Amino acid sequence: MTGFLIRRLLQTLVVLFFVTIITILLVHLFPGGPVRALLGPRATAAQVASYNHLYGFDRPLYVQYGRWVGQLLHGNLGYSLKLNQSVTSLLFQDLPKTVILVGIGTAVSLIVGIPLGVYQAVRRYTVGDYVLTGISFLGYATPTFFIGLMLVEVFAIDLHMFPSFAPHGTTVAQVLSDPQALVLPVTAFAFLGYALWSRFMRSSVMDNLVQDHVRTARAKGASERRVLWGHVFRNSLISIVTLLGLSIPSLVAGAIFIEVVFNYPGMGLAFYNAALQVDYQVLLGFTVIGTLATIIGNLVADIGYAVLDPRVRYS
Repeated sequence: MTGFLIRRLLQTLVVLFFVTIITILLVHLFPGGPVRALLGPRATAAQVASYNHLYGFDRPLYVQYGRWVGQLLHGNLGYSLKLNQSVTSLLFQDLPKTVILVGIGTAVSLIVGIPLGVYQAVRRYTVGDYVLTGISFLGYATPTFFIGLMLVEVFAIDLHMFPSFAPHGTTVAQVLSDPQALVLPVTAFAFLGYALWSRFMRSSVMDNLVQDHVRTARAKGASERRVLWGHVFRNSLISIVTLLGLSIPSLVAGAIFIEVVFNYPGMGLAFYNAALQVDYQVLLGFTVIGTLATIIGNLVADIGYAVLDPRVRYS
């Protein structure tokens, strides 16, 4: 396991290198350069040249890259002139609230999606299976923002059951202090995850039900409940662990749309506002953090294999 972790750490460094290279190149694709995009079209050539010299954009690209990576290694993600605060402080302010949304939404989707996926596999080709399959396909096909808007229309505007906006606050405690306002954002986020988990859990359980060890357990007189939960369920979770690790980018992307629709004060909304305002320092910092989270998610998924399946060993 130690050798495996060392190899994955080296792979992480390689991936981060290429991601940072691509990221800093994208900054220079702004029309007129990042400073022109920051100052706006009315900025004079002298102002643009002055800011380019101030921030080092008039220096060779490899020098800019080395300077930026040096800042990252010291925990400095840059400074947002638009918000007049460091990107690190913005990250510490908004990231925990996004983690709350993604964490609760993912937990709800797993709690609902996994049992329903098992039910669909056991009761496959029944009316209940067809109905749940249709709901899953609806979750696949419907854009994230549209689900949020529909929930607002029905439950906030028509039925007046929940607020149309997410809770606001600068801390996690303030966000959690209004659980009613969290219902619609969490529901919109969980619905997307449910469609994914239930479909793959259904397929995984169906595959495991026809395995030799399951037939052997039944031949020995094991009850269907023991066969299902003792032999099939654990092996079926391996596919969910895989998806959970690989789905972190899509989960974060879904959180961006949910946060924008419900005006949720998290990292997704901050990223969206930074894109509108061409705040490249925030975009750069958040991109690096998102990449790092994806790599960690994949590593956790690999470790989860060894926990769920004793046949998997890393050497």
